[in-house]
Amino acid sequence: MGNDFDLEHYFELSPDGICIAGQDGLCVRVNRAFADALGYSADELVGKPIRDLLYPEDRSRTNAAFEKMKYNLTLTNFENRYVTKAGHVRWFSWTAIPIESAQVIFGIAKDVSHQRKLDDDRNQLLTKMTRSVDNLKQLTYATSHDLRAPVNNLLAVFSLMDVSKISDPETRKFIDMLKLATDNLRSTLDTYVEMLGQKDILNISQEELDLGECLQVVMGSVASLIEHTHAKVRTDFSAFSRVRFNRLYMESIYLNLLTNSIKYARNGSVPRIFVQTRLEEGVRQLIFSDAGQGFDMSQVKDRVFGLHQKFNNHHDSKGIGLYLVHHHVTSMGGRIQLESKPGEGATFIISFD
Repeated sequence: MGNDFDLEHYFELSPDGICIAGQDGLCVRVNRAFADALGYSADELVGKPIRDLLYPEDRSRTNAAFEKMKYNLTLTNFENRYVTKAGHVRWFSWTAIPIESAQVIFGIAKDVSHQRKLDDDRNQLLTKMTRSVDNLKQLTYATSHDLRAPVNNLLAVFSLMDVSKISDPETRKFIDMLKLATDNLRSTLDTYVEMLGQKDILNISQEELDLGECLQVVMGSVASLIEHTHAKVRTDFSAFSRVRFNRLYMESIYLNLLTNSIKYARNGSVPRIFVQTRLEEGVRQLIFSDAGQGFDMSQVKDRVFGLHQKFNNHHDSKGIGLYLVHHHVTSMGGRIQLESKPGEGATFIISFD
């Protein structure tokens, strides 16, 4: 059967374009797929210089590749552009073999125009995303940097105050709380500026953290809020008390969950919060529970951690806090889930993998 196999049949029915060119650069023969891709008939292409079909910017390197094949070199995965009869541009990926005995070059062309368009669209999207990330980074850097000036001014005022002359213990207490909150704000801003200044900003630093100590720092920064609302915070870190995590992220997690629990306490009730650790089938978990308004899980579903997702009409609700909590946990390789019922509070379970 081998000698009787009809190569002509394969030549015409091949889905890929086939072009046989002489060493003078003229088309000797093309199949239907190649002719159709360029919008010509096969007869129109025979005898036509290949150079005339090429996209102008690709002529030089295509000619260079063509010259190399005259020395019996095979061409593989060579991509160039052709201009169709209608003036459109199409990309082809070539595999070409010189046949010295016939003084021709046998080429098979795969139309990769669609893939090239996808690649171009992806590259444009990546460029836009990179530009947006750079702009966002600069905005965050400028905001963090510029806010340090008024914060430092506040600290300077505190340093000039002689609290020993203040006889009212309540006033002195509030001044101390305000100074502590300002100190914590400056420390946070300094950390943000330092992180943004790192070359590898995607490589978030980790350290061994004391969970109780981080919580105390956050509670100190919102001490006035806790005192004003009479919030009660209980802790139990007996299962484990230390975890390897990013400090800024952990403090942000505590801050957002703590302030949310206070903000969304049930009307007329004192905010009650319980923070504990546990081991669940060998997985270390940080549990943050409150007795607040809770969520209707059938309504919020998987939107609870989405950006700008708000589930009440509180004037201070921005739909950002839980988004940040989710981002901080998952970016460090952890998982977070929510268990809640309306009027029965909420329990956030953070698993450290």
